[in-house]
Amino acid sequence: MSADIILDCKGLACPGPVMRCLELIEKTAPESFMVLVDDPAARENVLRLLGSKGYSVATAEAPDHTELFATRAGHVLSAGEAAAQAAAAEVLAAAPVSDKVTVLIASEGIGAGSDDLGGKLMLNFLATLPELGPSLWRIILVNGGVRLATTGHPCLEKLAALAANGVQVLVCGTCLTYFDLMAAKAVGETTNMLDVVTSLQMAGKVIRV
Repeated sequence: MSADIILDCKGLACPGPVMRCLELIEKTAPESFMVLVDDPAARENVLRLLGSKGYSVATAEAPDHTELFATRAGHVLSAGEAAAQAAAAEVLAAAPVSDKVTVLIASEGIGAGSDDLGGKLMLNFLATLPELGPSLWRIILVNGGVRLATTGHPCLEKLAALAANGVQVLVCGTCLTYFDLMAAKAVGETTNMLDVVTSLQMAGKVIRV
């Protein structure tokens, strides 16, 4: 694969590659371009971003990085159209979703004093979250909280049930990479700090655990 535009994002952790792709798309909306990434979380997040922006992506594995060749499907936006869409998206992002709740979970357990008790409290917490009803919008897992979404974890079944009922479960890709858990993730979407910040900004209420 070859491209006239190449974004070399090797060595950049998320959300760096995502931000560079977003900047390119919003400024020039190229018909095609290539992104080079060597971080597993960045690979997942760039793929998701490109798909949301109307690009199809072919991947090729090199010895020390992944090549993502993006091609726009259908109408190619002009720079002016892209800028108008970006401005509209910023207005939407700035308006809080007043009736929606985002839950930010940063550890495997709740509280300090006993890890065993903290784990049981977390399990009960996730089991009780459906009581929030349709107002529950997103669950964001960062730091040690990403372990809740991995194969074999006692909380996995509760998270999977929430996801099946329409709750978006976002799992920090940088954190998964740090703990070497990318392959173990069993539920949710790999996400980046841009998505995390946007989710916290848009939610009408944030519950931090």
